[in-house]
Amino acid sequence: MKLASYMADGQACFGVVTDNGVVTLNQRLGYASLRDALTTGGLAEIRKAANATKPDHKRADVKWLPVIPNPEKILCAGINYRSHAAETGRELPKQPSMFIRLANTLTGHDGEMVRPAVSQSFDFEGELAVVIARGGRHIPVERALDHVAGYTCFVDGSVRDYQKFSVTSGKNFPATGPLGPWIVTTDEITDPARLMLTTRLNGQEVQKSATDLLIYSVPQIIAFCSEFTPLVPGDVIATGTPEGVGHRRNPPLWMKPGDVLEVEISGIGTLRNRVVDEKA
Repeated sequence: MKLASYMADGQACFGVVTDNGVVTLNQRLGYASLRDALTTGGLAEIRKAANATKPDHKRADVKWLPVIPNPEKILCAGINYRSHAAETGRELPKQPSMFIRLANTLTGHDGEMVRPAVSQSFDFEGELAVVIARGGRHIPVERALDHVAGYTCFVDGSVRDYQKFSVTSGKNFPATGPLGPWIVTTDEITDPARLMLTTRLNGQEVQKSATDLLIYSVPQIIAFCSEFTPLVPGDVIATGTPEGVGHRRNPPLWMKPGDVLEVEISGIGTLRNRVVDEKA
């Protein structure tokens, strides 16, 4: 099942994406957002309603929003592929190395990634992201996947000159974090370690890795995050990027206005965004 958030007929909606279009569920189920539906454990309710309903809109007629437009938390793993640690000259982290993004950094599929006015050092990081369905604290590794709603694609757009002196600033410019196009639920992706991630810039492959090459697995990251903060439904956890990022190339490969960035993950789909300059 593919779950998405989007604008349709001038209203923010959520629903299920099918081959024939999207089934809008806000009014049918009485939830304002997909995060609200996950909060009440409504995945079974969503599935039942979608199976009994014809699509309300064609895919081409909606404007995609970040799959969770209003997460309480966006937790991101840094240096979580050995290949990326090697290209950056960093030691392997002794535990998951997490940082936090703000909700206003998110943007949706087929939308705009905004290069900030203060920098031209705008870099890409394609990632697998996890969306939490069942919250908890001190979640055991062996039960961590029971807390997952599903998986989606993410771009950790990074402003590298700001990141040099502050990870928080370099990772938190508005509209630098595409999230989507939709969540694929865990009944369709039972093992997040058996996926292939590919990043393309203007059609050219710049990153490619299997997700079983993560230093810390999805269950390990979920368990670790739940040690220092309570996880709640709708939280997004990004799992890190493989080698190939722009700032480690010679010369560096920075994103510029007019570029098209794509992150494709097998079993999920392709997240596509256009790069634009920040408006004055």
